[in-house]
Amino acid sequence: MISTLKDNFGRTHTYLRISVTDRCNLRCIYCMPKEGIEWKMHNDILTYEEIRRIAKLFVGMGIKKIRITGGEPIVRKNIEELVEKLSMIQGLEILGMTTNAVLLKDKAFTLKKCGLNSLNISLDTLKKERFLEITKRDNLQNVLESIEAAILAGFNPLKLNVVVMGGINDDEILDFVYFVKDKPINVRFIEFMPFKGNMWDTAHFVSYSDMKKTISDHFELIPIYNETTSVAKDFCIEGFTGTISFITSMTESFCSTCNRIRLTADGSLKTCLFHTPEVSLRDAIRNGATDSELEFIILNVIKLKKIGHAPPDVLQKIENQCMIQIGG
Repeated sequence: MISTLKDNFGRTHTYLRISVTDRCNLRCIYCMPKEGIEWKMHNDILTYEEIRRIAKLFVGMGIKKIRITGGEPIVRKNIEELVEKLSMIQGLEILGMTTNAVLLKDKAFTLKKCGLNSLNISLDTLKKERFLEITKRDNLQNVLESIEAAILAGFNPLKLNVVVMGGINDDEILDFVYFVKDKPINVRFIEFMPFKGNMWDTAHFVSYSDMKKTISDHFELIPIYNETTSVAKDFCIEGFTGTISFITSMTESFCSTCNRIRLTADGSLKTCLFHTPEVSLRDAIRNGATDSELEFIILNVIKLKKIGHAPPDVLQKIENQCMIQIGG
């Protein structure tokens, strides 16, 4: 199938990220504003049937990979039901999820059985007290046990997302490297990105080059060459089961090869993490739009995608949703 999801800059889109809720059982400082947010009402968010309909349309238009996000997706009731429905869409090659893993332990095997074949876990510290400081919840042990459950369930490689923040958790970079030494885990160090209410500033920013140097001073990082649309710079270390990656959104952006589209929990399409939503598919569906009409809307939104995002100092001043409302 030839994808029809091509923007004005020649980028073909094959990856859809779907947020299923803005609710979360953590309150991470880089994701949730200190003052909180106004939660969406249940009727405001897409139903599972609406999500499946939109996902099926997108796959028919060339999407090959879907990732379920939140908030925290596992807090949504019967998430396994949605996973099973999406996994059965003809033509979908990869169905993933990003989770904080607080509730994953008892669901890892079921989610795998229902068709989930890619799993990312967000974890920014291995220290109990610091986990409480960052997330405002005392759930580190749950997350660590869930990581083991995910490995046992057969998620391989399992990806671990670590947002690196200066003066907060940047002293744990090597701890995470050692953590994956004997585990089939790809740990991904992510540059801290500015969003509404997340206290981003240059003092808390740690660049890719600085993160890489911290590790390179102790280990030889051997490049792993990936597909051109990958957002990560991937490396392995001799003798390690796990691998190391860096996501360099701020210092070395990957806008020129971006193949991603985002659907927020309330059904709004976003062509870029840093831009406001362009259109509501929820409203179109609930006003009786046909599949052909939805496809027309989607194609027009793709044409609105900009060539790239602004630099960090500009992004922190832009009016945008906070991370928990977007879904990453």
